[in-house]
Amino acid sequence: MTSMAPEERIGSHLKRAEQALLAAKNTACKPAAVTVPQYAVLLWLAEKPGISAAGLARLCGVTPPTMNTVLKNLQERGLIERTPHELHGNVLETRLTDEGRTAMQLADSGAVRVERALAAAFTREERELLIQLLGRCAEVLDAQR
Repeated sequence: MTSMAPEERIGSHLKRAEQALLAAKNTACKPAAVTVPQYAVLLWLAEKPGISAAGLARLCGVTPPTMNTVLKNLQERGLIERTPHELHGNVLETRLTDEGRTAMQLADSGAVRVERALAAAFTREERELLIQLLGRCAEVLDAQR
């Protein structure tokens, strides 16, 4: 069995970058009093009003039970409303409330500042290359499942 030093492991660097991104976005979302997963849901709901919990789970990359917990918390805070689908009564459609839209916009302004600061650290060519390389990482790791 061949060993690898931690600093040689690409996964360690990916994890560190992910943790730093989540920490920065958590700070950015604080004024809106939402977590990064809650913000992600609010952002997708602004784009896709009426989407189901299953659809949101797929878009956010979480399990349906996790999504249901996030939605329950958002609903209890009055940031979203869930109503039965008019054709499929067992499916709940999820929409932002006015309060949810305000929270999403506040959190999004902070998240966009984080994204712009990150993008500004690279030239356009470096950003394009980084996106390609991260895409390749995802493809290789998806194939390892």
